[in-house]
Amino acid sequence: MVEEKNSNRGQNSSQQDQYLIDEFKLEESWRIFKIISEFVEGFEKLAKVDRAVTIFGSARTPEEHEDYRQAWYLGNMLAKAGITMITGGGPGIMAAANRGAQEAGGESIGLNITLPMEQKPNPYITKLVSFKYFFVRKVMLVKYSHAFVVFPGGFGTLDEMFEALTLIQTHKIKPFPIILYGSHYWRGLYGWLKNELEASGFIGEQDLELFRIIDDVDEIYRVVVSHIERLQTA
Repeated sequence: MVEEKNSNRGQNSSQQDQYLIDEFKLEESWRIFKIISEFVEGFEKLAKVDRAVTIFGSARTPEEHEDYRQAWYLGNMLAKAGITMITGGGPGIMAAANRGAQEAGGESIGLNITLPMEQKPNPYITKLVSFKYFFVRKVMLVKYSHAFVVFPGGFGTLDEMFEALTLIQTHKIKPFPIILYGSHYWRGLYGWLKNELEASGFIGEQDLELFRIIDDVDEIYRVVVSHIERLQTA
């Protein structure tokens, strides 16, 4: 009798495990459709985007900060040159770039990510696309941008930057300008990449040429516009 009870308990436990596995599979299946729907929505809303540049940077940069003013200025100049501004759609540097573009009468796109903190769409966006999955947003940023300009920021900023560098390094996408604004912020990272990664043979010397560090926003503007003009005449 005891053996029978133990046997039944084992069967019930096994069945419960099986139900959990089935529920997990069902949940994962629906998640696949959610991911596909995000891709479809992104492709549909951004299909007509041309001559676009993405500006990255911290969501925590206040309006009175010099980086905010420079991001606004760059977004404003690029919009006046007919170049679409794309950001992550949040506050800080993203809001500054979107604001500059909007105030110049240009297209100001925000590819917003849903987060529990910090990331609410800024009010300077003329076209908003929201994502739940970071990797879907990364695809959209790479697909529709002709250059990345990276202002000082945190993990999210570094993540987007290194993602693009890896894709270019491994020849998964065509090279495009990746410009880091502000040597005061980036020189330490550059030194570490050169003195540790390159010196250890983990990256090559040519890999450090995949990005540029520039302090002058006017120079960044010239590099970006020149690159886009070359693409259009190629």
